[in-house]
Amino acid sequence: MKTSQTSDKSGGTAGEKYDGFTDEERGAMKERAQELKASARRGRGSAKADPETDVLAKIAEMPEADRVLAERLHAVVRASAPELAPKLWYGMPAYARGGKVVCFFQSAQKFKTRYATLGFSDLANLDDGPLFPTAYALTDLTGDTEERIAALIKKAVSPHS
Repeated sequence: MKTSQTSDKSGGTAGEKYDGFTDEERGAMKERAQELKASARRGRGSAKADPETDVLAKIAEMPEADRVLAERLHAVVRASAPELAPKLWYGMPAYARGGKVVCFFQSAQKFKTRYATLGFSDLANLDDGPLFPTAYALTDLTGDTEERIAALIKKAVSPHS
């Protein structure tokens, strides 16, 4: 029930009771449904689309700050783990092995957050004791951060030890 139209940081409005998914979350779910439908159509013999082209097109739609990060991250992932296949996942650039997402890029604009994120699924071999990060905030990609990301990607796709 809306009682005010003043925006708050949670994506709702001040005085509004949060009662489900945000508009951004609903949008991501709709994008995922479209991705699954497109994948099913391709599987039935229709013309195959190139998932990397889809990813690059999605990156090109991003606001400049996110686009620059996503383009560089795409290049780092492709160079560090060529076995990972680019694909869209909930409307985000993602990189998969055997069709299952290992890592993804979430633009800051996607969910109206303060920074973009490089995230890893539970398939990424990043385990390091009982506590380890699976998502990283990205504000800039320097040579040093690109090297750190390349090492994380390589570790993520390495065989379990």
